[in-house]
Amino acid sequence: MLRFLLSRRWLGLLLAVVVIGVTCVELGLWQFRRYHERIDRNEVTRSNLEGDAAPVSDVLSPDAPPTEDDQWRVVKADGSYDAERQVVVSYRTRNGSPGVDVVVPLITASGIALLVDRGWVATENNAETPQLPAPPAGHVKVTGWVRVNADDGDEVEPQDGTVRAISSDALAPTLPFEVYDGFLDLTSEQPNATDEPLRAEAPDLSSGPHFFYGVQWFFFAALALGFWCYFAWAEYRGQPRPARTRRAVTARE
Repeated sequence: MLRFLLSRRWLGLLLAVVVIGVTCVELGLWQFRRYHERIDRNEVTRSNLEGDAAPVSDVLSPDAPPTEDDQWRVVKADGSYDAERQVVVSYRTRNGSPGVDVVVPLITASGIALLVDRGWVATENNAETPQLPAPPAGHVKVTGWVRVNADDGDEVEPQDGTVRAISSDALAPTLPFEVYDGFLDLTSEQPNATDEPLRAEAPDLSSGPHFFYGVQWFFFAALALGFWCYFAWAEYRGQPRPARTRRAVTARE
């Protein structure tokens, strides 16, 4: 009765279902791995955000980039802004509104500059460069989050004082002083500026969609097997019955 399952057509369908099922399971396991990686990363980030502010020289160096475990650590520094060499980071949006970020070198007492992203300024459109708020003059104390350099090819290369992404590696050659590797997302500065950009947003610490994507891939694997079983059952039900079976059914009726 089930010999039809050994036919070339049904074996081919079974092979296709196995390939689809294995692929879906592998994709599901990959999403679960990403879910656990994100949970672990969030724990490190949460610990960094809740830690005390460390001196910038204890975390950053001009000779080595910060690690991923340094990302979002709270650091503090003091010095004076070099407002003449500020850089505009274009195509930054907040809640769907266009704007730019303003990055200004802070010259520390050691003579090493720290790139400080002072925050976001709204614009009418992505092509516009607005009037940028001036940073505080004189001696300034800043606190912020450590960020690693972007690695976006041409987007980090400055053109007429504008970049698309921040990288101290790309900006350092344009500056006349040594620069810490990485940069700082400003959270506070003293004294406060008269007109301040909108400060950086805290990182997203949600678990993301990976767990549910993983469940979906396992569901697709089960669905593929379920369809094969359903059509096999329909094929079986549609087969002509043997004569003895038909007579037995007729006799019972």
